[in-house]
Amino acid sequence: MNRLKLFILFVLLFLAACDEYAIETNMSEEIDSFEYTTQDNETLSLNDLEGNWWVADFIFTNCTTVCLPMTYNMATLQDKLAEEDIDVKLVSFSIDPERDSPDVLKKYGQGYDADFTNWSFLTGYDFETIKEFSITSFKNIVAPPPTGDDQVIHGTLFFLVSPEGEVIKNYSGVDAGSVDQIVEDLKQVQ
Repeated sequence: MNRLKLFILFVLLFLAACDEYAIETNMSEEIDSFEYTTQDNETLSLNDLEGNWWVADFIFTNCTTVCLPMTYNMATLQDKLAEEDIDVKLVSFSIDPERDSPDVLKKYGQGYDADFTNWSFLTGYDFETIKEFSITSFKNIVAPPPTGDDQVIHGTLFFLVSPEGEVIKNYSGVDAGSVDQIVEDLKQVQ
């Protein structure tokens, strides 16, 4: 009987050690190395984000549909993180780099009262590069606009990235309720 108790204790300790994060995760994807241009015409790389929790999304400034609530929700997230004194980086990757220059992204961010000290809007690559990066690192669809349209097709998720550069969870970027869930999850992992 003592051996059974010892075995059960061992299994419980093993399972507890395997639970790397204090939250329920739904992804496990390593992010490919990158080095892109911010809204301030500076460089931001995966190495720059190392050691920080961060939340990413994929948007474009000419978007007439889902990017509007996504960016609004990211701005709300930034405000709530500040209220809770949670130090997290936010990264919005443009999927329309031809149109979204650093200046365009800066004006776009300013329209949402973005605090650029911890929210970066990235560009400085071609469409194929960001499409491949989004699909490979985040399992997030990005596709060119349909013929005769200028609206790039893309997923609407927010992604929680660990300090080691691993995407561990995704959330709906268009659902305002996701903002509170992200804040609660970040409280647990920090």
